Amino acid sequence: MIAYTLEQAAPDAPLAVITLDNPSKLNALDEQALRDLDAAYARAEADGARAVLLRGEGRAFCAGRDISGVDPQDDDVLGYLDGLVTPLLRRMADFPAPTFAAAQGACLGVGLGLLIATDVVYVAEDARIGSPFAALGATLDSGGHALFFERLGAHKTLDLIYTGRLMSGDEAVRSGLFSRTFPAAELAERTREAAVLAASGATAAFAESKRIVARLRDERLGVWGALSLENRAQAGLRDTDDYREGFAAFRAKRQPVFRGR
Repeated sequence: MIAYTLEQAAPDAPLAVITLDNPSKLNALDEQALRDLDAAYARAEADGARAVLLRGEGRAFCAGRDISGVDPQDDDVLGYLDGLVTPLLRRMADFPAPTFAAAQGACLGVGLGLLIATDVVYVAEDARIGSPFAALGATLDSGGHALFFERLGAHKTLDLIYTGRLMSGDEAVRSGLFSRTFPAAELAERTREAAVLAASGATAAFAESKRIVARLRDERLGVWGALSLENRAQAGLRDTDDYREGFAAFRAKRQPVFRGR
């Protein structure tokens, strides 16, 4: 089950909160849940959300695919992954505003993929992150190979895959996989604070930074390529209301009021 709410982080600053709400199954995702999650992100974009907060109800963020009803003899693996998971992760990654995730407990398989497709991820100290697929005769999916190889290198990536060892939230943050770690009791509030701050900030400028970072990651442009992207983004932002408001607030020695346009 996927729950969706739209809150006002500040005047003219809608924050979409999307909740994986099937705690009895550790928020594992079947085909319909993936469709509902995709629809929730589409709704958030249509609602003009200036930030998204993704969370999981209960003791786990997401334990991955719900395989309780899957028969491996006729499992449509590509239909699930190519047809549902990949389009969802692309929609999440391309969302035109800052996105945040709060992850506790199990973050596995497609659950890990949801985090990879999110801009900023805060994890609980009790988070469990890795590749348990060796016990299923399957392999890590949903972008996990790319994340682990980029941040950990080949040896640690294959160590995690071969052994099935799961990292704690602390280890994942120390290894550079995600942004910050908090005690489980603090995670939801601390992540919400960051999402609210972003939603009420200069989200037009944030969107430019998001696009620049994505191109640096995907195209390996280096410092000079980054400079070129930054220069053009800044020139485009010059004509936005937020840019003018930022300069006016600086001159008036007051806090800016950004509207995301």
